[in-house]
Amino acid sequence: MELDTIAAISTPPGEGAIAIIRMSGDEAVQIGDRIYQGKKKLQDVDSHTIHYGHLVHPRTNETVEEVMVTVLRTPKTFTREDIVEINVHGGVVSADRVLQLVLSEGARLAEPGEFTKRAFLNGRIDLSQAEGVMDMIRSKTDRAMNVAMQQVEGRLARQIRKLRTQLLEAIAHIEVNIDYPEYDAESVTLERLQKQITAVQQEIDQLLATAHQGKILREGLATAIIGRPNVGKSSLMNALVQDNRAIVTEVPGTTRDVLEEYVNVKGVPLRLIDTAGIRETEDIVEKLGVERSRQALTDAELILFVLNANEPLSKEDEALFSAIKDFNAVVVLNKTDLPKEIDENQVRALVGDRPLVTTSLLYDEGIEGLEKAIAHLFFDQGVEEAEMSYVSNTRHIALLNQAKETINEAQEAAQNEMPVDMVQIDVTRAWEHLGEIVGENAPDQLIDQLFSQFCLGK
Repeated sequence: MELDTIAAISTPPGEGAIAIIRMSGDEAVQIGDRIYQGKKKLQDVDSHTIHYGHLVHPRTNETVEEVMVTVLRTPKTFTREDIVEINVHGGVVSADRVLQLVLSEGARLAEPGEFTKRAFLNGRIDLSQAEGVMDMIRSKTDRAMNVAMQQVEGRLARQIRKLRTQLLEAIAHIEVNIDYPEYDAESVTLERLQKQITAVQQEIDQLLATAHQGKILREGLATAIIGRPNVGKSSLMNALVQDNRAIVTEVPGTTRDVLEEYVNVKGVPLRLIDTAGIRETEDIVEKLGVERSRQALTDAELILFVLNANEPLSKEDEALFSAIKDFNAVVVLNKTDLPKEIDENQVRALVGDRPLVTTSLLYDEGIEGLEKAIAHLFFDQGVEEAEMSYVSNTRHIALLNQAKETINEAQEAAQNEMPVDMVQIDVTRAWEHLGEIVGENAPDQLIDQLFSQFCLGK
């Protein structure tokens, strides 16, 4: 199957200016020639050129579409195979008709992610770069896009290969010592090994130091908006989303369920969750909403706790302060356009060293300060550094942690002057863990599972 010519629609379904049907494989140009009519045969045109013509059904001579066809010849293509891309008028029917015609002439429908998988199998990209392609597609902010682009360009892969080379040198040194013990004293070997291992250890620590921020950029920050009913939670969500996503009324308890929306806050993607007001209630529907709110609070990575500046601090407010004591939180003092009834000194004492932001959501005041507080809380200046590599993928983070753990074991064994062949076992395991990141030691099942998450045509 890996040698078949594959085809798929590479543009999103629906109406648009154009749709693209992509083919890749040894027979791509020949299949294109069987259905394309233009000034030249596709097999006679230069690589990386685009040509106007029509698609004609080879058996009925029916004109199927007016097209622009791009021909890309191996090896300078994404898959390192011949690629033909057929640009047709946008629309579900048009794209599907052309795809069916291509399939009837001998192409096979591509599996999800199969184009990128072929790029990996043909050595065009490594596994971390392939995952970066998917991260680019799923990016929700410019910062997340920049991190994914760095991964696609191979910045992480280069760092991982450098670490693997250092470990391989250590393994080779151990092998020489085992095979030719008369040429080296074991104590000297262990001393040298410790220096090599320590250097790798420090670089892995530097990569893992960016893991939390990178994971946030990739997956978004689960952010729960909590507070008593009618303090302005839904107004806050609408202000951040810049749309009337949640219903806002003067009636307490309007929000009965959990609403979710993605929002870009200073480059930080937030998975924003507007919760029902947390209070004791006899209303069955509202009670279910309050229970879901408490669950959202448990799952959140950031809390936006909204207080009403027009009312004194209540016991419910104080209970919520206790509930969020172990969470990252920004406290929002809302309705500052109304007469202040809350004791701000009491609030500041409960807030402690957390950010406190004042807002009047009715007049869109204070949103800029809130966004800055959120960005500062998780990305205090470091995210702007263009040369910094962020490890954002959960799989990569887990493998780096495993490599770090086995290197620590190798370091401990060397310090305890264990036999060098025992140290070698741990160093080799670390080398293998790092190899899984770039796909050099990844099992076939893992590769298949990763590419199955891609969309069709990518």
